[in-house]
Amino acid sequence: MDPAVIGTRLASGALGPLLRKLLAADGPGAGLPGQARRVRLSSLVSFRGEKRTLTEKDVRRLAATLVERAAAGPGEQPFPADEAEAVTDALAATLIALGDLDMDDVQAVALGHEALAARLRAAAPCPDGLATASLHFLDAVTVWACRHILEFFTQRSAFVPRTLVEQSRGQSALHAKADVLLARLPHPDVRDADFERRYLAHLAKKHGRLVIYGIDLHHSPDQWPLDAAYLSLEATAPGSVDGSFQDGEEWFRTGDAAGQGPSLDGFAYPTPPESSAVRADLALAQHDRILLRGLAGSGKTTLVQWLTVSAATGHQAEGMAYLHGRVPFVLPLRTLTRHGERLPAAAHFLSASGCPLTAPDGWVDRVLTSGRGLVLVDGIDEIPEAERGRARQWLRDLLAAYGDGNRWLVTSRPSAVGDAWLAADGFTELTLSPMTRTEVTTFVRRWHQAAGPAAAPYEQPLLDALRTTEDVARLATNPLMCGLICALHRDRRGFLPRGRKALYEAALSMLLSRRDRERDMGSPTGVELGEAPQIQLIQRLAYWLALNGRTQMDRRHAESLVRSAVPAVQEASAYDPGAVFTHLLHRSGLLREPTADTVDFVHRTFQDYLAAKALVEQWDIGVLAAHAKDDQWEDVIRMALGHARPRECAELLDELMKAADRVEDRRGQQRILVLAVSALDQVTEVAPHVRQAVLDRASEVFPPRTQQEARVLGEVGPLALDLLSDPEGLGDEEALMMVTAASHIRTDAAIPYLARFAGHPSLGVRSQLIWSWHRFESRTYAEEVVARLDPSRLRYFVANDEHAGELLRIGLRPALLEIAEGVSDPSLAELLGACDPAQLRMRRGGSRPDLSALTALTRLTSLVLGLDADARWSTADLPARAPIEHLELPPVWPEDGLETLGRFRELTSLNLWRAPVADAGTWRSLAALPRLRVLALDRMDLPSCPDGLVLETVRTVRLVHDGTATTGEVTAVFPGLERIELVDSQEQVQVLTP
Repeated sequence: MDPAVIGTRLASGALGPLLRKLLAADGPGAGLPGQARRVRLSSLVSFRGEKRTLTEKDVRRLAATLVERAAAGPGEQPFPADEAEAVTDALAATLIALGDLDMDDVQAVALGHEALAARLRAAAPCPDGLATASLHFLDAVTVWACRHILEFFTQRSAFVPRTLVEQSRGQSALHAKADVLLARLPHPDVRDADFERRYLAHLAKKHGRLVIYGIDLHHSPDQWPLDAAYLSLEATAPGSVDGSFQDGEEWFRTGDAAGQGPSLDGFAYPTPPESSAVRADLALAQHDRILLRGLAGSGKTTLVQWLTVSAATGHQAEGMAYLHGRVPFVLPLRTLTRHGERLPAAAHFLSASGCPLTAPDGWVDRVLTSGRGLVLVDGIDEIPEAERGRARQWLRDLLAAYGDGNRWLVTSRPSAVGDAWLAADGFTELTLSPMTRTEVTTFVRRWHQAAGPAAAPYEQPLLDALRTTEDVARLATNPLMCGLICALHRDRRGFLPRGRKALYEAALSMLLSRRDRERDMGSPTGVELGEAPQIQLIQRLAYWLALNGRTQMDRRHAESLVRSAVPAVQEASAYDPGAVFTHLLHRSGLLREPTADTVDFVHRTFQDYLAAKALVEQWDIGVLAAHAKDDQWEDVIRMALGHARPRECAELLDELMKAADRVEDRRGQQRILVLAVSALDQVTEVAPHVRQAVLDRASEVFPPRTQQEARVLGEVGPLALDLLSDPEGLGDEEALMMVTAASHIRTDAAIPYLARFAGHPSLGVRSQLIWSWHRFESRTYAEEVVARLDPSRLRYFVANDEHAGELLRIGLRPALLEIAEGVSDPSLAELLGACDPAQLRMRRGGSRPDLSALTALTRLTSLVLGLDADARWSTADLPARAPIEHLELPPVWPEDGLETLGRFRELTSLNLWRAPVADAGTWRSLAALPRLRVLALDRMDLPSCPDGLVLETVRTVRLVHDGTATTGEVTAVFPGLERIELVDSQEQVQVLTP
């Protein structure tokens, strides 16, 4: 039946008197004298408390009358006749739930009749087995009943004066908050707003296109819209406590300092062996300050572009809403310090970064003071090492002036600055991860789509080659290399060079000698040069930049270097030196002009490759050895070994060994030796005894002792397997280091070694193995490693649909699961339905996540739910039949509030510290949990606890973001406390005994 028809029947004059019986009589006034507490709904109903005039049987008879009258009349009946009794029982239960709502009449009227009806339905038992028509009828009856109930509330003599009192208090509180807000915000200025619009439009245009290297043949453009070409990559946080959740959420531990002991979910986990994975472009949503490390070509600068454009355009890509209203300031250090200049104060951000717009006086200061800035400092590694301390002090000065509210991102190559370089300043360190196989596949498909129909036939053969050819797969670890591989594969009609050196040589050939010819460009500059003379001239620029620790130079100086070299290059000497420089700058494909008076390489990798070639040709071996510890020279030295002939290669390796001997600290030795070992893969020919000498020397400072050393060793590649110990006889910590290193090798050659640890008794070792699954081919790793893991206490991490499918295919049904956002809704439902886990950590994205797969779970005792900050969800999504004991909620309140938490009668530990500040109603719902023993919450939650309310059952409390709480304040709310943990902004834990 149409709900409007039901509403017409319910709107009769006879309905009001029936419903009035549910409510108790009232007295005059606002209820203020001698009564400070609010008037709860439970005291206003006639079937509860001292004013009770109806029994629950009376309420059912009233419900039966309502159902009978609503169903009466001509036309279609609103529900099946045989369900009349069941509908009556359900309506009675819903009306009785009115006495269970934790609110007063003023709050109920503020909600409105539809929202009040939703609260009633959530508080009442779920009506099982009713037909859809019956459920629709119940909804309509409940809504119309609430409309009448609210009408009665507004007619009570106490309602109007109490409403005025509540409004007066609310307005006073609103004025106070508005005053605080106005004090923080600058006075609006029309000129500021107008300039800001122009500035954001300028940034969107400047950074809104991305170069996809290699899509530059024939008639294809070499730049593409950023939103079409951008590929979101993951970053990891070394040493963080969570192994996978992409929103950076953390374990809640109550164990000892070593990390062994029960977590909030009631299960003992070791200190995690792996770092957490977070989507790089969402990291600033969780952390105000980030130092992001990444190898050359890993996408650091592209990420800066993406963040800039997302903020400037209000980009609605998934998860990017947190940048709305932010004003980006892009500060590439290579540009700001190419002459060793002082780094700019905030007032000069725009001019120093080459922005042609003139801001109103004080605009940058006003933006940063209001906490709306997005400060993106790109390329700490691209300034000389001697200048990095000065750059850090510059950052600290800016933070001291503008630290509050703004978001800060600093990028660097991994080894350019030491561990915890900015930790004291509140920066979270992340490292861009190499591309996974899934990400490589996505990139290849996007590349070929962007390159046009002519490239389509080469897409699948390349994907097959990446899956079956190890040499190719090992190179495809970042967007730059993937782009070059795609371009060369198409350019060479499906044939790829082997090895990194051959790949670069082929790329240079494509750019220098074939690019214009295949575009039928002729000679637009009047200069025709072959590949070799162009390389000879351009490598002079690369050599100068490397020697001077720069990545950018003045245009005039670049031209003078080329002019001085032209007479010695026979093919170029026939042309005017200025014309030759113009040709190289505009037609080589290797150089660019970031500004009108500067020159740099299109990518640092090409600079390092050509600088290495120049150094080997001049045999400046002393220069190479002297820079063995300089992070800016790592790729130069590796590529120099690739360029060197066998005798030269042996000599350079020997010099590297001597340089390692001169270094006293273990870390410095490891850094040089890892460089030497990793460079062996670049070498064309080297005597076996020289190769073995390098491995023997490296084995003296390996195997690794720490997670950081293990990761560094893994980056060496398959050669690292020669430096790892056999599993037999290793202690738990030693085994963990071996597995960590091998899992970072990222080729299937490591799988047989890792499989030997599958039965290891250490939970940390097995956790590392399951977390590393995403680095390898899914099926092979599943069969050789995952299927053989000892499942005891092991939480199986499922990163994507392939993982979910493989678990089911090989017959595994884990009781402990962690499911990442990459698992689709259908795969999630299938996996949870098959496993019915006892413990689950789950991350879902989007503003309307589908949590329906949870409702069927029956064994679940522990649930950690991670959602986006703008997600809309309900506690009704949580499994109703599961005996949940441990619960961690996401950073956003459910739409139906937390009042329904009381139905989880088995709940013993609860984590609310990431959720919004609790209100009085939340505290009352917590106090109603009879078995709650462990509670984690934000320090700001304490003041909202109503006076006199206590949680007597709680024994352990963790206060996050604490700074002012006293033991007395805490024990006043939790009189039975045995342990208090105070966590500061640096995540340092102070344990107090009440």
